[in-house]
Amino acid sequence: MNEYFKNLNRIEFVVTMACTGRCKHCSQGEPRAFRDHIKGDCVSKAIRDICSNYQIQSLMTFGGEPLLYPEEVCKIHAAATEAGIPQREMITNGFFSKSKERIKEVAHMLAESGLNYIMLSVDAFHEETIPLEFVRFFADCAKDEGILIKLHPAWLVSNEDDNLYNKRTREILLNFTEKGFAVSSGNVIWPEGNAKKYLSEYFDENIEYVNPYSDDPRDVWSLCFKPNGDVLNGNIYKNCILDIIKSYSGEV
Repeated sequence: MNEYFKNLNRIEFVVTMACTGRCKHCSQGEPRAFRDHIKGDCVSKAIRDICSNYQIQSLMTFGGEPLLYPEEVCKIHAAATEAGIPQREMITNGFFSKSKERIKEVAHMLAESGLNYIMLSVDAFHEETIPLEFVRFFADCAKDEGILIKLHPAWLVSNEDDNLYNKRTREILLNFTEKGFAVSSGNVIWPEGNAKKYLSEYFDENIEYVNPYSDDPRDVWSLCFKPNGDVLNGNIYKNCILDIIKSYSGEV
């Protein structure tokens, strides 16, 4: 359909920019009153349309904290399951409720929807504002539901650096790995938003840091939908995703 999408194989949904954490490493900056959240019913058709034209291998939901809207997350993953997308992922900090009954319910909902991989953000930064008791309980519930979970820590400078934040992260991870949870490679913090404001001493001002999540606008391998429906140069609530792809000119 469009030469810029010949390698398209992934779909991502920012469910909401609202979050239960207030982390100093967050690339989004100071917390604001985010109101937008993705509408699962509306994007389900987009998922089907994309998959009817492209071999999509993975789909991810994240935020903010996506589980502030678990019903919408489940609609997205159910549509992905129905469309035959093999890898159905979510990044979450694991804290969205203090009710253990609700936490169990949501874990079951996620499993029923077809979500098969959770990257759990656990590290020194999240610990500062998020109670780990509920994160651990959610991890146990999701694991019991058969969902693969890996801890997904944020590392400062590198995962090998021995700064105080990384030391604390390693201590926190032990609380989970001792219960059998594996650890992913995580991600390395880059200077944007709060990270640039609060952690500037850890970044070299002589180095030009590049956003690791930036894509080549002329080789789009992943479509990312924002909470308000924006994607590429269009909006999924106003236009068909295939029309948006067809009219895309390689400019952002």
